[in-house]
Amino acid sequence: MAPQQRRARSRRLAVIAVAVAATVILAVGPGFAAGPGVVRVSDPPTPTPTTQKPVGVVPPVTSAAPVAPVPSGQALSPVSPVGAKTVPPFGAFLDSGPRGVARMAELSHWLGGTELKVAHTYLPGGRWRDIEGPPGFLDVWAHWRREQVDRMLVLNVPMQERNEENVPDGQVRSLLRQGAAGAFDPHFKALAERLVELKVPDTVIVLGWEMNGTTYTHRCGPDPENWKKYWRRIVTTMRSVPGQKFRFDFAPSRGRDAVPWTECYPGDDTVDIIGMDSYDQPTGESFDEQVKEPYGLQQHVDFAKAHGKPISYPEWGLFRNGDDAEYMKHMLAWFDEHKPLYNTLTDYCPHGVWQCTDNPRSSRVYRAALYGLTDQPAPATTPPVTPTPNPKPPQEPPAHCSPLDLGDWVEYWLGGKLCIRFDWWSRSR
Repeated sequence: MAPQQRRARSRRLAVIAVAVAATVILAVGPGFAAGPGVVRVSDPPTPTPTTQKPVGVVPPVTSAAPVAPVPSGQALSPVSPVGAKTVPPFGAFLDSGPRGVARMAELSHWLGGTELKVAHTYLPGGRWRDIEGPPGFLDVWAHWRREQVDRMLVLNVPMQERNEENVPDGQVRSLLRQGAAGAFDPHFKALAERLVELKVPDTVIVLGWEMNGTTYTHRCGPDPENWKKYWRRIVTTMRSVPGQKFRFDFAPSRGRDAVPWTECYPGDDTVDIIGMDSYDQPTGESFDEQVKEPYGLQQHVDFAKAHGKPISYPEWGLFRNGDDAEYMKHMLAWFDEHKPLYNTLTDYCPHGVWQCTDNPRSSRVYRAALYGLTDQPAPATTPPVTPTPNPKPPQEPPAHCSPLDLGDWVEYWLGGKLCIRFDWWSRSR
């Protein structure tokens, strides 16, 4: 849903709320108060996933805790909260558009209120105008980021148009030479200016991700030297825009793939974060093998440490080994041990645990590990002081008026009982 549509909907809801509130106030008899908040129109429902439903039944866990609201149609057993502790920044890719932002709140509810601090989306890679940041596309993401100072926006940025159109190696080599010579600089300058204009100058840019593979036109393999020159050119161009504070994340896929990702590394001066996309593949490979394989998880951590860079995991999740709860346990433990700057789970089938119903065992592991965590200080032990109402003489409700029993504390703040007349319609005839 486009931002302008969201604003129009909010205005309509505001008008409805005012009309309903006015009706109640007009019905209140003398001496019976109606204050702010007496009538409340609920917030518009968060968009429901259109292609996949969140995970179904989660097996019960002992020592139950209350479960926060979840998307409709999802029945869940209670999960015990893990005690309060500092939550490392994490998030999930839920959708590229506005629904991705809306679903973050739903996922947070499913996790017992644990807040997602990282939003992750991708620029389309069809044409250059998409890579410049299509009008309206980034607005909702920028708004979410600006709401809290400790939030992080992660944006995957293609290095080439026609990024998923199976462009042959010969054309890729030609495009890399053009990029290294500056042919595409204006597109990346336009993107940087757009992000600064939206007041998200500290966006994490995952540039040319999984460059060591064969999927994308922005792959490194056909010409690693010109790929590195092109990366450096893009970073230099975007950093030239006044007000920018971008961090550039070099994120290959785990393992050797088509070319060792170390051959594509462009240099410490143009890389701020060394990330890795790490899915549970290939078939039959254990987590221990994923750690120890050449260009695997351990080499990634060691390489980043040698270069003085923080690590990240922009993409991770289940894949070739199905509902692999052991992978999920070990990956979460890996994050806990190595403290990445951020991680974002890819949450759609076959990778995910919330919007995908195919992985109930892994879903239970993920939810139990992250349920009810908070980085907020523990609440004070002193109970809040409840105001003591001043005694007032009882008041009789006016004729044709039905008082509502809202409790002494609420009625104290309202200044008396709330009374609604049910004959207002007859008086208007």
